[in-house]
Amino acid sequence: MSTADVIVIGGGIAGVSAGAEIAADASVLLLEAEPNLGYHSTGRSAAIFIRNYGNATLRALNALAAPVFENPAGIADAPILTPRGELLLAAENELGTLEEYAAGAQGLERLSAAEAVAMVPILRQQRIAVATYENDAQNIDVDRLLQGYLRLLRSRGGQVVTDAPVTAMTRTQGVWQVTAGGAVHSAPTVINAAGAWAGQVAQMAGAAAITLTPKRRSAALLPAPDGYDTERWPLFGSITETWYAKPDAGRLMVSPADADPVEPHDAWPDDMVLAEGLHRYECAVTVPVTRVERSWAGLRTFAPDDTPVVGFDTRTEDFFWLAGQGGYGVQTAPALSKIVAGALRGEVPVPEALLQALSPARF
Repeated sequence: MSTADVIVIGGGIAGVSAGAEIAADASVLLLEAEPNLGYHSTGRSAAIFIRNYGNATLRALNALAAPVFENPAGIADAPILTPRGELLLAAENELGTLEEYAAGAQGLERLSAAEAVAMVPILRQQRIAVATYENDAQNIDVDRLLQGYLRLLRSRGGQVVTDAPVTAMTRTQGVWQVTAGGAVHSAPTVINAAGAWAGQVAQMAGAAAITLTPKRRSAALLPAPDGYDTERWPLFGSITETWYAKPDAGRLMVSPADADPVEPHDAWPDDMVLAEGLHRYECAVTVPVTRVERSWAGLRTFAPDDTPVVGFDTRTEDFFWLAGQGGYGVQTAPALSKIVAGALRGEVPVPEALLQALSPARF
């Protein structure tokens, strides 16, 4: 049996970053079900930091994460962010959605259809009523971020065990015993950062029954359109999230922006869903889709209000939720990891209203 002060269940960016921050003043053991860290949602992220993405709570987390991304001292010795920009397009019947998105947002620039086409020349101008552009949207080097937090975790004495799916949890005399990968590990506190499997982990622990829904998000890698230098293009897509595209190393990554509820599993794209999404993309541009080089899918797990669930459980002692990040897990990790570490120390590093918005007690 191995022992620690804190066991973190889940080796995606949420669990690794939280473990690294907690390890500053506590012993940490991180358990990951897969052979490799970041295998599921983290490794299949669209990898972009959009400050205005999400509801008010998520935008507050984005703002808290920005200084870490901009100055990742102690995590990385090279920039994690690189310029990209985000261009969102609205047809006449989508203007209400655009206005709703812009409400409370910062740093957005309203563009005409002609200005949008000047930025991304393959767009069909006649399909655009207006567009909005966020210059501060930036690429995230997700692997550098993950590996940086992993190095920090290990440099602070944290241990990582892979190939260790959790199969049982019990709590006796104030100590958790977690069976994972055939071994038993013990700690007074458990962090549930299990992504799509967070609901199953909570059930094993006897924690509150919070509904978490994994939703599939698919993507395809297409050849770049002939005759265009796509690397200077922003991420571009529909304001109603029916498709989006992002330059990717001389190609275009296109997603149907699907959000189909599924059971937790090693996700793969549904051919029909992908085809329908590529058709929506094709209708918005002047070049046909002639070939898909590869496709993939990942899971984004949502709470009922699309806001992460972060805080101590209301039913089970010393069981801490770090789940339901939806499609925001990578870009909120620097903020949520500090919130988790602060909570375990009994500190309140952010406004109380933000903690309440994240708390499991809201259900």
